[in-house]
Amino acid sequence: MSVLILVGAQWGDEGKGKVTDWLAERANMVVRYQGGSNAGHTVIRGGQTFKLHLVPSGILYSHVQCVIGSGVVIDPSALLSELGALQKGGISLERLSISRTAHVTLPYHRRLDHAEERQRGGAAIGTTGRGIGPTYTDKVNRAGVRLLDLLDREVLTARLRAFLPPKNALLTQIFGEPPVDLCETLEEYLAFGEKLRPFLADVSLDISKAVRRGDAVLFEGAQGTMLDLDAGTYPFVTSSHPVAGGACLGTGIGPTAVDAVLGVTKAYTTRVGSGPFPTEMRPNEAENLRMAGGEFGTTTGRARRCGWLDAVVLQHAVRMNGLTSLALTKLDVLDTFSEVKLCVAYRLHGKVIHHVPDSVEDLAACEPLYDTHGGWLTSTSSARNPDDLPAAAQSYLRAVSAVVGVPISLVGVGPEREALIVNESPWSGRH
Repeated sequence: MSVLILVGAQWGDEGKGKVTDWLAERANMVVRYQGGSNAGHTVIRGGQTFKLHLVPSGILYSHVQCVIGSGVVIDPSALLSELGALQKGGISLERLSISRTAHVTLPYHRRLDHAEERQRGGAAIGTTGRGIGPTYTDKVNRAGVRLLDLLDREVLTARLRAFLPPKNALLTQIFGEPPVDLCETLEEYLAFGEKLRPFLADVSLDISKAVRRGDAVLFEGAQGTMLDLDAGTYPFVTSSHPVAGGACLGTGIGPTAVDAVLGVTKAYTTRVGSGPFPTEMRPNEAENLRMAGGEFGTTTGRARRCGWLDAVVLQHAVRMNGLTSLALTKLDVLDTFSEVKLCVAYRLHGKVIHHVPDSVEDLAACEPLYDTHGGWLTSTSSARNPDDLPAAAQSYLRAVSAVVGVPISLVGVGPEREALIVNESPWSGRH
């Protein structure tokens, strides 16, 4: 087998959970490499629905070792709640390990996240308010707390005494918020540390051993390429690196260990939060697609903005991640549309371009240029082989692959894990 990185090829919410679930059954190890509890995967299995925010989807398989890497930021309360829900659902946690050096979201991170968003007013980014951005800020500023710090009262006390006063000054003097209590936070997080102690490990060593053994190792990211801190629509981005390179940074593997990169895209496009969105539909049309696709956030329940598939964005994702193939999900959501549009270029200030502009101001000014395809107006949900699809749906998939420049290895035609068409193995690497 090989090392496969799975990334979102749009603005997140592409259906990565379903694809990860299918791939995990064929893997020995599944590793989450970035993001925090601001992300979510919904996996339907055995009639049960699991909403996973931090734990890799492979936890649902008894043979898969699951790892949370150092690139993930962890809210202990959210993680423990998720672990409790998994145990209640009959899922064993014995195969889960968490990096000792992963950074921790503290109460002041969440409070500052909300306060900063309110201060931005009309320029708000649209964060989930989970404290992810402030946690990553402190990590980069070398003022962060890591999980291993929660295991030592003396160390955690020193960290909080150093870091808490300036945070409280911000909260009270700038934002008019009450301060965070040091003693309460200390005791709460020491208790979190004891509960998480059995899971903590130097996971980079375990990952390296699995790679050297030739195990099938799957790296799963949260969010998507267009939310990447460098590759995305800055500043309307997340605070980490969802792109394939983030897997190396967030787990401790080198890029030469990677054999294939699978990008996940919907058959259309969605995004949550603020920022430019060239193919966004008119409200009535978007509402039809939103209801048909159940386009509401796993983590927040927020309605997702909806639009036609943007192949310019997908080409950007191919380049930024080195994608070797695509998994296209939710094809069935388009079953009732009499025509289906595919954005193949933009018009910016009178000039046709085939790339995503660097500035969000330019991207917001882009007019999408579409190729229009006839709809198939019949259900695709029972299709399990490529030839089962209506001719018009097959034609649409060929057009997407041709414009984007990589093959489509998997096609999703429903929320159930078996509602999947396999064109070729995404583990097979570069073509």
